[in-house]
Parts: sequence; C-alpha cells; structure tokens
Amino acid sequence: MNSLSTSQRRWRLALPLAVLLLGGAANAVVPAASSAQPSVVPEPNIAAEAPPTLPADATTPSSQGTRHHHHHHTEDSNDTVSVGGDAILPEGRSSDTLVSIFGSAINHGEVTDTIAAVFGNATTTGPVGDTLVTVIGSARVDNHVGGDVVAVLGDVDLGAAADVAGDVIVVGGTVTQDPAANIHGTIKQFFTHPSGSLGWLHAWVEHCLLLGRPLAIAPGLGWAWIVALTMLALYVLAAVAIPKTIDRCTDTLRASPGPCVLTALIGMILTPITFILLCVTVIGVLVVPFLAIALVLLGLLGNMVILTAIGRLLLRRFAPVSAQATWLALLTGGLVVLGLYLVPVVGFIVYKLTGLLGFGVVLYALLREFYRRPAAPQTNATSATTPSIEATPEATAPAGRPDVATPSVDESLPRAGFWIRMGALCIDMIIVGIIIGALRSVHSWESDKPFLIGLAIYGAIMWKLKSTTVGGIVFHLRVVRVDGHPIEWSTAIVRALSCLLSLVVLGLGFIWIVFDRNRQGWHDKIAGTVVVKTPEGSSLV
Repeated sequence: MNSLSTSQRRWRLALPLAVLLLGGAANAVVPAASSAQPSVVPEPNIAAEAPPTLPADATTPSSQGTRHHHHHHTEDSNDTVSVGGDAILPEGRSSDTLVSIFGSAINHGEVTDTIAAVFGNATTTGPVGDTLVTVIGSARVDNHVGGDVVAVLGDVDLGAAADVAGDVIVVGGTVTQDPAANIHGTIKQFFTHPSGSLGWLHAWVEHCLLLGRPLAIAPGLGWAWIVALTMLALYVLAAVAIPKTIDRCTDTLRASPGPCVLTALIGMILTPITFILLCVTVIGVLVVPFLAIALVLLGLLGNMVILTAIGRLLLRRFAPVSAQATWLALLTGGLVVLGLYLVPVVGFIVYKLTGLLGFGVVLYALLREFYRRPAAPQTNATSATTPSIEATPEATAPAGRPDVATPSVDESLPRAGFWIRMGALCIDMIIVGIIIGALRSVHSWESDKPFLIGLAIYGAIMWKLKSTTVGGIVFHLRVVRVDGHPIEWSTAIVRALSCLLSLVVLGLGFIWIVFDRNRQGWHDKIAGTVVVKTPEGSSLV
C-alpha cells in the first residue's frame, strides 16, 4: 500500500486534470493509423505469468468502438493515468488512483482512492475507496464506492451490487438504479437533459473533437449534419433576400484582403477587452446584450461572405463573377467547406479561419461605410445657410417625370448613420429602464415585455411631439418624413411598432441601416421616415 497521504495522492490526481483543462491535452491527442491498446497495470516481479483473463462482462475498447488516438500511459508510484486511450485495472490488481483522459477508466481490481474519466466513461466492478468522477462521460457502478459518484454531462447506472457511501450527483444526465443498489447519501440531479442519454455528445467528442474536425460520418452524428445543413439552407435563403449586401462585402474582400485580415486580428483582440470595459461600467452593462447580438449577426454574415467568395472562385471557370447568382455561389462554397470539415485537424482550422476572416471582412466593410462621407450636393446660398426639412415636390421630382413621387427631404441634411443612432438608442433605453425600474417596485413584473412596450410608447410620443427623443437631442438627430410633411400620430405609432419588428428578427432591421443608401432601417421604410443630422447650433427642444 502506498505510504503517501490522501491529500498528496489527490494533488497528483489533480495535476493531469488541470493540465487538460488548460489546453495541454490538445497536444497529447495525435491521430494514429492503428487502434490504441488499453493501459494495464503490470504485476511486478512476475515475468512469466500469463496475462489475466478479464470477466466476460468486462468492458473492453473493442466493445466501445475502435479508437484512433495516440496512447500515452503514465505510471507514478501506484497511480495509473492514461491519455488518449482506455485505462483498465484487471481483476486482482490494486492502484491508488485510476485516471483516463480522452478514454474510459475501467476497474475490475481495487482502487484505494479515486477513479476519474474525462471525455470518457468510467466502469467499476471492483471496490473504490473514495470518489468516482466522469466529465462528459457516463458512470457504471457495480461495487462499493467509499465516496460520491459524480457525472458531469453523463449518466449514472447503478447495478445490483452498487453500494455508494456518499451522494450520487449528476449534471446534465440521468440516474438508473437497480432495486438492489444501496445509496447511503442522496441523489442530486441538475440540468437533466429531456431526452435522457447524452450519447449524441459522446459520439461527437469521439469522432469529431478528438480528431480536430466539426463533422464526421459516424453513428450518432445525424443531429450534427441536420444542424450543418439547416444553417447552410438558411444562408442560401439569406443570399436570396440580401444579395447586394453579401456581394458588397465579397467585393470588399476581393479589393482589400490585407486590411480585412488586419481588421480581423485587431477585432479578435479588442472584442474581449471591450466586453470587460463595458461590464465594469453601469451604462456599459446595458449595452453588452446588444453588442453580443451584433457580434453574432456579424459572424453569421461573415460566414455567408466567405462561403460566397469560395463559391465564386470555383464557379469563375464556368461563368464570370457578374453573371453568377449569389445564392448559387454561396451554396457551392458551403458544400465545399462541409467536405473540408470532414478532414481531421484541417476541419477545425477551416472552421476557425472562415469565421475569423468573415468577421474581419464585415467589420472592415462597416468601418468603410461609417467613415465614407457622401459628396455634398450643389445648393444655392440660401439653402446652404438655412437648411429646410421640407421641400416642394417640384424641386425634388426628376426632370421630365413630374408624376413620380420622390423623397422631398432636403438633401443638404446628412443622414444619420448606424453607430450614432445606436448611441442615441442606448440613452433612450437607459431613460426608459429607469422609469420601468421605478414602476417595478410598485408592480411585480417578471418579464421584459413592459420594457419593450414602454420603449415603444416613449418613442411614439417623442416622435410626434418633438420629432426626436432625448437621445436624439444629445446627438442632434431628427426623425422626418420622406415626403416632408410633419409626423402624425399614425406615423409615430407605425414606426414604434415597426422598431419592435426590426428587433425581433435578430436585429436585422437595424443592421440594414449600414447598407442602405438613405440609412433607413426596416422601420423607417415601413413608416416612410428618415433620420437626419441637424446643425449643432439649431435647437431641437
């Protein structure tokens, strides 16, 4: 028996697990051409003894599928640690600890301390002196366990001979107990998965994660293909709906690949810093959810742009770029990338590079649109010094087509861009949030609906009475109708309700402001309004 104390043995057990969680296990997993053989603790000083025969019900690597991982086995004193394969303690053998990383821990002998399996299952038909733990794996117990049985993202199966001195703790899994099993503590379940078994996750870890690829052709991965093909179908539908937006970003990548890559790297560095700075301020915390949604939208749009760019490169042999349909180019690029996802190691590299480069392309396109200043139209001295919001139909109708209704807003007033409008919206949200918070102290509201309703009511009233909001006053913004008429109650209410529509579709109605020529969101187009910037010397109150 080992003379080390229990605390020392636990420290030696915790070290390899800490290395894994910090990323060291990624270097230990190397694809191999042959199956890894299980690690068996040899009996010392017996050279000629035949290998022990495992019981008929023993779980072997062949019963769990062939593993194609480099197997690394480490023994320190009487501890057994296996990385990249199964660790098996045969009947009649003893070990202080039994640990398997990216494999299963199988005990048919006696473990005096702890059994741990990370990204693998744990099975024990022999006694365990302390705790049995699995992380992303299931536990099968059919003997005495002196401590707790813990399964994180896995199930626990207690056989007839199971005798657990502590508690059975399951996070994201289920517990199956034989009537003869004995539990001295209690069963504690957290975040139980509705479908019970998490075999779908285990299959993805074994066939995809361990080989460095997002997809694989293997049993239990049908859900992954459904998710991938569904996303590709949504991308194609988006390409049909907003082809000009995708084409504009694709042209940006083709014209300025260097700045796009640089923007991607800078954005990757500044994004976590920005979130940290926002979280330490009171006002910034309110912006974090919207910034997170914006980043998700940028990522999705970036994926569509990269897939379209790949498809255009492949289709240019058959048709010029100008003659290629955006949705067809995206579909072609998407199918090629799905094929690359199947290649070990290359799959994850392609996945990360497409996401990072796509984010940089869209972010760079947004920055170009933000800093691009449209040329000021030629106006006479009177209109240049005294901007007028209203204009006559005769002055704005195209020559030779007086019957065509066109916007009559004075073109000398610049349109408000996306970021300045989002800044004004944040101020308005803070004001409405304070009001709703005061009302919550009187009325117990549990949902966020009162906030959205209050924001819509606030906007409609302010647009009707002042043609702006408090945030608009701070940034010198004004909401005007494209026909030059004053905003009526019907226009204000329609615009307020349309803002909710622009928000519920993942904020696409607001993102539309970036790419629209007149800087109109979906709610502006529905209500027939536009947001303009007024001179700083003019009064909006």
